[in-house]
Amino acid sequence: MLEAVFSSSSNSTGFRIRAAQGQAADHGLAEHGFTDWATHVAASLFFTLFPADCRICGFPLLGVSRLPVCAKCLIALRPLKGSYCTVCGEALQVPAYIDRGETDPLEADRVEVESRCLLCQRADPPFERAVAYGSYDGELRDLIHLLKFQQVRPAAAVLGHRLAETIANLEQTMPAGTISSSTITVVPVPLHTRKQAQRGFNHAEMIARSALKQLARPKRFDLCTGVLQRHRETGSQIGLTRHQRRENLRGAFAVSDPTRILNRDILLIDDVYTTGTTASECARVLRRAGAARVWVATVARTLKLKISGVLVVPENLTEEISEDRRRMAAHG
Repeated sequence: MLEAVFSSSSNSTGFRIRAAQGQAADHGLAEHGFTDWATHVAASLFFTLFPADCRICGFPLLGVSRLPVCAKCLIALRPLKGSYCTVCGEALQVPAYIDRGETDPLEADRVEVESRCLLCQRADPPFERAVAYGSYDGELRDLIHLLKFQQVRPAAAVLGHRLAETIANLEQTMPAGTISSSTITVVPVPLHTRKQAQRGFNHAEMIARSALKQLARPKRFDLCTGVLQRHRETGSQIGLTRHQRRENLRGAFAVSDPTRILNRDILLIDDVYTTGTTASECARVLRRAGAARVWVATVARTLKLKISGVLVVPENLTEEISEDRRRMAAHG
């Protein structure tokens, strides 16, 4: 059933109509006869009765929808492009090849260079690989916030579609399965029971469910909820350093029934990969409980700052991540 989305904005109706007509032109609707007199009248009446705005860009919506986001903002959701670490997914400073300096570029001897970032070269994370659909900024970040903080549940379907694309690409590099099972066990990052009761849902689980429905081979993936639990309420990680995040998550996760993941390949799902602390902690707990291998897939990830094409990695962050991974490796 379709739901109308209403806005609480205090803008005047006249402004809404003018803005809506301007937005229609921006979206290319004028080319399809939207500017004729009869359509203008109908549009004016519609926006008078149903004054809904896009929750991202603020323009009036051109139709009734369960998701209060305009087509222009949805089109702006773009996948990551460029060279990224084949393990953690961080942006690489160098391209996938180097030029040895021959005069003719066409004859240049291009050779493969290290496809891992410096941190993953120094210490392996507890997961096989982490992938993400897009960068955690702009419209993608706003859409995630609509789901998490404003409880706009239809956003999960759009985010799930983007995540499904990422999982489909990752699946091509994943093994056929372990001896005990040919399926991949999908585990959403859990919320604490109090946080989930307050929000009304686990956003990672909602995105995972939507993504699995859109895969070409959904039966290869088995959604397993409740097996990974968050026993301690950790609060928001926003604004914390990596060291603080690590301490905040220490001992927060546990596996309720190890037999459900024993010797199984795990696909861990979350909305955002920031520093990798949550993914690493969850992967470590799953592996210690008997999981064979763990992969990580998220809708978005935070990329480190780039200035004039140079990747800037703070020295203290590099040391913290390396030390964190050494500790995890030492504890299995």
